[in-house]
Amino acid sequence: MECRPHCAACCIAISISSPIPGMPNGKPAGMPCIHLTSDLQCGIFHSPDRPRVCAGFKPEPLVCGTNRDEALAILSALERD
Repeated sequence: MECRPHCAACCIAISISSPIPGMPNGKPAGMPCIHLTSDLQCGIFHSPDRPRVCAGFKPEPLVCGTNRDEALAILSALERD
């Protein structure tokens, strides 16, 4: 599965415990990453500063559902669990 355009659920719903440029303490769940662009793309996607957890995330129907709303709901539920 390829990333869904204009989704960014993984850049919002999940927490990131490792430092991110501009976010030295990581990112809490439910908060958009500061590198999320206005068109919902990762501004540091090709940067070596991109966190490993982000680079390791692979979209798949199990966690991304069939649309952005489903992806946000699934990833938020997984984060809570």
